[in-house]
Amino acid sequence: MALLDIIIAPDPRLKIVCQPVDKVDVSVRQLMQDMVETMYHNQGAGLAAPQVGVHKRIIVMDVSPNDREDIPNLRIMANPEIFWRSDEVDRYTEGCLSIPELGVSVTRSSRVKCRYIDENNVSKEVEASGYWAKCIQHEIDHLDGILTFDYQSPLKKSMIIRKLNKIKKQIDTLPSNA
Repeated sequence: MALLDIIIAPDPRLKIVCQPVDKVDVSVRQLMQDMVETMYHNQGAGLAAPQVGVHKRIIVMDVSPNDREDIPNLRIMANPEIFWRSDEVDRYTEGCLSIPELGVSVTRSSRVKCRYIDENNVSKEVEASGYWAKCIQHEIDHLDGILTFDYQSPLKKSMIIRKLNKIKKQIDTLPSNA
């Protein structure tokens, strides 16, 4: 397994719509495992392939309860597709590994139904609610080139992008062994 570099917004690579996975083979499975390791290493709840520079429809998530890290709830999905959304919505302040240090408020469906292919190339469907539903929607947005700040007004979006540019400059000036 290998740790992958996470792309920080704004970056045009995060705006590319991802291509479907033909089949979960050995190379795709390796990418999935590398993404899981990268997500855990960076203390994220989810990670989408474009965040590590791969434009395939792959997401990984672990929605374990914060107070129960001994109960992993790892989900690995290729070609996830939401086919039903509840009319009921929730508003969340979402974090994102590609948008460090900034939470962005987003309104999302409270429940979703999603179909996907798992790491063993098996087609599955799942109904998710609450935090899990939010995470699925957030990660699928990445696959479609959508970031949380895209849901904001033009003024707020430009303010977020300016802050991200400052954060990127700070990160770029850190010594490489930091």
